[in-house]
Amino acid sequence: MTYSRTEIDQIAALYVEAFRWYHPKRAVAPIHVSFYPYIGINHTIRSRNGEIFVRICEICSEMPLVSHKGLAYILVGKLLRRKIPDGANEVYNAYIKSDFIRDKASDNKKEYGRKVVTSSKGSVYDVDEIFAELNRKYFGNYIRKPVLTWSAKKTYRILGHHDSTHDHITISTSLDSPNTPRYVVEYVVFHEMLHIAHPTKHVNGRRYNHTAAFKNDERKFTYYEEAERWIERNVRRLKKEAKKR
Repeated sequence: MTYSRTEIDQIAALYVEAFRWYHPKRAVAPIHVSFYPYIGINHTIRSRNGEIFVRICEICSEMPLVSHKGLAYILVGKLLRRKIPDGANEVYNAYIKSDFIRDKASDNKKEYGRKVVTSSKGSVYDVDEIFAELNRKYFGNYIRKPVLTWSAKKTYRILGHHDSTHDHITISTSLDSPNTPRYVVEYVVFHEMLHIAHPTKHVNGRRYNHTAAFKNDERKFTYYEEAERWIERNVRRLKKEAKKR
């Protein structure tokens, strides 16, 4: 859908309204609104040279004005670091969490998304080998093998990630070290495999990734407690190593 100049002006007017709601006596800078081909559902608002630039993802090209109004108050509130008014998130989320938009975002990610794939074989551990062993031991070999890879960069906040859209499991390179016990790497891979065994559930527009069944199965990992303790005790070291240039 292509917006006319009039429709763009209507959306821009919502941002003027939002600025005036937060700061009634302050003059509003010129506002420029455009749609941008972000892969996911992302929006940005920037202040440059005394003007405001808003980019809205093209996935929301058919979003009704009432939801645009909610988004305007959200983005302006974040820019000004002010409390977002009641109702803004609700009216925006009512549209953005609909099945239509969720499916549209997933299709867009499949078509245009790119995954960085390095190798499943690290300098110390082989994720392919670990996956096969865990699949046999805990899942009866019923988990279909996705693309397995170590991350391109060291991370510490996210040690593993399962991407159902691209059928990938990525494990943080921070763990590919002789300082990391094998059971810790196995535990992180096991956790991501559980996301395949227990797919995300959507209830009333909300996503549930770690259900009660998921958490119950997670505790079946032989070294569950040991792995959790190791991660907790080593997170500061992983953070320090990840931030090294």
